[in-house]
Amino acid sequence: MNNLKKGMAVVAGVVVIGVAGAYAYATQASATRDIGPGTANLAAPGAQLIDKGRYLAVAADCVACHTAPQGQPFAGGLAMATPVGAVYSSNITPDKQTGIGNYSLHDFDRAVRHGIAPSGATLYPAMPYPSYARITDDDLRALYAYFMHGVQPVAQANHAHGIAWPLSMNWPLAIWRKTYAPPVAPLVLSKYQGEALARGAYLVQSLGHCGACHTPRAATQQELALDESSPAFLSGGPVIDGWLAVNLRSNPAGGLGRWSEQDIIDTLSKARNAHSAVVGSPMADVVEHSTQNMSAEDLKAIAAYLKSLTPGPDEKARYAASDATARALKAGHDDTRGAQLYLDNCAACHRSDATANAKVFPALAGNPSVLSDDPTSLIRLVLAGSALPSTRGAPSPLGMPGFAWRLSDEETAQLVTFVRQSWGNQASAADAGQVAKIRKQIDAGARH
Repeated sequence: MNNLKKGMAVVAGVVVIGVAGAYAYATQASATRDIGPGTANLAAPGAQLIDKGRYLAVAADCVACHTAPQGQPFAGGLAMATPVGAVYSSNITPDKQTGIGNYSLHDFDRAVRHGIAPSGATLYPAMPYPSYARITDDDLRALYAYFMHGVQPVAQANHAHGIAWPLSMNWPLAIWRKTYAPPVAPLVLSKYQGEALARGAYLVQSLGHCGACHTPRAATQQELALDESSPAFLSGGPVIDGWLAVNLRSNPAGGLGRWSEQDIIDTLSKARNAHSAVVGSPMADVVEHSTQNMSAEDLKAIAAYLKSLTPGPDEKARYAASDATARALKAGHDDTRGAQLYLDNCAACHRSDATANAKVFPALAGNPSVLSDDPTSLIRLVLAGSALPSTRGAPSPLGMPGFAWRLSDEETAQLVTFVRQSWGNQASAADAGQVAKIRKQIDAGARH
């Protein structure tokens, strides 16, 4: 489903991690539950079950990764880069020759919640089955009903993965799955205080698979935590498609500590809130294809759950509101190159006080993306620009132009550093080497 276009096209590289010595473990029986092989296919399910499955597929954002650019919905073919070659999403339409039309409910369950194809091969965890392991049996059946009876079949052969042998061997991937993927088991909802909080936990941890992007990973590429029992959960993930997955916990600077529940709801439904906005393609895709189409009750539940999370590990970035920078710029005291670059390129929209108007342009003062320990997203934004997705609640697809054509690596670093260290922002400096690396990645992507 959401094969980590916005999540991690991670584990092509797991075939080379140091688990080969555990080969015998791969022959052990998987200690997980599933919908047994004797379970018959759902014959002509009712419209209500199909509609439920359609909504669940939206919540899981299946279309984002299983649809190639200009491709047919769910027909697969989206390339996801990994360090050792491209992984392509599969055709999950009910076409019997090239899709999943011959899948039984048992086959579907094994693929979605266990990460195992009907052939017995382990799926790359670009399919986030570690999160989907907590999908309930009832929701799994509804998803199956939708994909078998509510999706148009598309005859499109699956694209071969671009991973060369021996890295393409599957058995090390099976070891990874058996070692790190959690057992398939329902989420214990009784531990949450109230129905809304429990619903939010279920959506975030399973269908929404938010941790697949927003939780840091170990060297062996498994998520460091799968729920709020660890402060690492949702404390910020790796760089995905050139953008840093931000901290979703209550850290006051780089997290959501200064956001209200309504701010979170507005972000998920409109891609912007009273003081910030979604930038970067991965999360923009989430809002466009998934969260803006979810019910108000579910968005409120997600917001309540995220606000219940305590701050994660200490962050280096800090913020203490200050008007010193704004007063200096208004007085013409722009004696640093970073300040001059800001006035020349940014102040017209973001203003000298960096508060802007978030319904149009996001504020830079105290912005979690600006304050992140890693300046990657801000550097990429300055170089390549971005655009907000058009949503029903905020239909204007406002954008920011890229400045790579006019700013050198050193100038970009100076500008980014100025933004990260002004108006009370207290984040680390950027350097020209970081900018050069990101510029090279952007150029390579454009050529591709």
